[in-house]
Amino acid sequence: MPTVRQLTTALAAALHAVYPAPEADSIAGLVVEHLLQLSPLQRRMQAAEEVPEEVAAQATRVQERLLLHEPVQYVLGVAHFAGLELEVTPATLIPRPETEELVALIIAEQQGRAELAIVDIGTGSGCIPIVLQQTLRPKRTVGLDISAAALEVARRNAARYQSPVEFIHTDILTQEPVEITAGSVAVLVSNPPYVLENERPLMRPNVLNFEPATALFVPNHDPLLFYRRIGELGRRWLRPGGGLYFEINEQYAAELVALLQSQGYTTVEPRQDIFGKDRMVRATWIG
Repeated sequence: MPTVRQLTTALAAALHAVYPAPEADSIAGLVVEHLLQLSPLQRRMQAAEEVPEEVAAQATRVQERLLLHEPVQYVLGVAHFAGLELEVTPATLIPRPETEELVALIIAEQQGRAELAIVDIGTGSGCIPIVLQQTLRPKRTVGLDISAAALEVARRNAARYQSPVEFIHTDILTQEPVEITAGSVAVLVSNPPYVLENERPLMRPNVLNFEPATALFVPNHDPLLFYRRIGELGRRWLRPGGGLYFEINEQYAAELVALLQSQGYTTVEPRQDIFGKDRMVRATWIG
């Protein structure tokens, strides 16, 4: 039987065929840690220990799927987000570090405020509202999504962490949920579809061929489609002083700022991610 180190090294070497070396090494480590239920430190400390036969067989099956470009999060069924381990399926986007940065921005600005009500549009796995519920302890947290299958995953994630988030199935482009009372929301947040259809050829196979297109793509002729609609909803839903927070396509930061200003929002500001890209916009509704 291979040792923990040998299994990790062999898996990484195989994955070099489809991923750059640092990414392949990271994925291999993640897989071995998941299969053996080890932390990164434990994997290194137990590197010389032999791997059980059934785990080695599991690793082979995982490797076969990874070599077809299937994202490791879907293969393992989990993704890590802001310290939580969340279930993900092909019905949900895989949570990304820039979304963690968006959540951190909201927490920094809203920490300690009373009587918060939070609404997340396009909730997917529920990663945003669950973390905000766990951290800010609002009086109400709601997640909306067009995908019933994604909401099933989100509900399981919320139940795992005993997080009382309400999930509502709706298409915000054609419906306005009656469950959201006008002037009641303190935080409206969304990571909506923002990848242009003509950007498909630029995307990696592990994203393009596996993640849900409805959560990724927006028509070329209307890149701000979802932002415009959410801005309209925010005008009705947000209480005076309420905050609107978006994850964005960096190409359209200036256009989005101008749009929100035209809708009556103030302190509309783009924010950069750790790579210096305009990846977020925050705004305030003064009523």
